Amino acid sequence: MATKAMKTKRSPLAGRKIALGVTGSIAAYKACELVRLYVKAGAEVAVVMTRGAQQFVAPLTFRTLSRRSVTTDLFENPATWVPGHVSLADWCDALVVAPCTANVAAKMAHGIADDSLSALALACRRPKLVAPAMNEGMLDNPATRDNLATLRSRGVAVMDCSEGELACGTEGRGRMPEPSEVLAATEALLG
Repeated sequence: MATKAMKTKRSPLAGRKIALGVTGSIAAYKACELVRLYVKAGAEVAVVMTRGAQQFVAPLTFRTLSRRSVTTDLFENPATWVPGHVSLADWCDALVVAPCTANVAAKMAHGIADDSLSALALACRRPKLVAPAMNEGMLDNPATRDNLATLRSRGVAVMDCSEGELACGTEGRGRMPEPSEVLAATEALLG
């Protein structure tokens, strides 16, 4: 019996550079799997963590998974003379913020650049994707709805939250989409 040679489908992310912003949400643990999926697809990943994200996952985890240093502080000494947020904005093919808290969505919508991730988002001219994750009350707040609408109006791809059990113990919308869904949205953004 003859066997057919299996063709492997090349990911649209192969050879691409992804800056991944991780914010202070319990869903930060999902970003670990997302990094693994990006690397498996052939992408280079540079992780930028907010201070809040570091309360949920250690930078060492992302450094190990991405095989790159992790940016955690706007004022850390860069390896070169170029500030980290500026060089990452030029380096990446896309900025993905997953999970994206209400706080970071507001900063992005209003041009606030008071940490490494929000400064990167403001400096970055590449395609952007955000995967919100927050309590349903925060998600439904008119301020958050307006901020996400502002991001969409400026060309940022904003994923819909998943529904299910939330970290606060309630059921509802607000869960970060699964890493495989964020991967597919990133492929669509860059493919």
